[in-house]
Amino acid sequence: GKANPFDLSQESKATRALYGREEWGQGFLVARRLIQAGVRMAQINLRGWDTHQNAFRDLKGKLLPSIDHCLSGFLDDLANTGLLDETLVVMCGEMGRTPRISPISAKGKNASGEPFTPGRHHWGDVFPCFIAGGGVQGGRIIGRTDPQGGVPATEAYTPEDLAATIFHCLGIGADREFHDSTGRPYRVTR
Repeated sequence: GKANPFDLSQESKATRALYGREEWGQGFLVARRLIQAGVRMAQINLRGWDTHQNAFRDLKGKLLPSIDHCLSGFLDDLANTGLLDETLVVMCGEMGRTPRISPISAKGKNASGEPFTPGRHHWGDVFPCFIAGGGVQGGRIIGRTDPQGGVPATEAYTPEDLAATIFHCLGIGADREFHDSTGRPYRVTR
């Protein structure tokens, strides 16, 4: 019978350490095992990025070290197993964060009355996106923001552009259409 992709005990201690044993690392490892098993799409949800408060403590203490560890382990493992060329890795946030740091409330306390340090609020003018593997050219930076990360400083790229890139990597043209039940055409990138 086939190996259970969710049974991480089948992996070596070195591979488990490559990803990290916390929640995110184990999620990335399950995703690799699912891809290896032939699953066409795997999604990893990374909770905890809602850094309206305690942004610096949480980013420096957990979020950034964790994503650095498990994402680099995932990419290295995909490359070493020959899966990176055929696996498109897309990691995006649906919004950025304001360039200004501010408390979430004037009183500087959360809903429970506990004090917290400032963070950044939602910012819809820019959003981060990381793409690797799947035939994309590595090492490129597309687009740039102002020094505060507040607004685009180059031509703005949209979610439609991101969708067109993903469909291109899947071998589907950006002008491909599908039709709804009444026959109205829709472009896949919109």
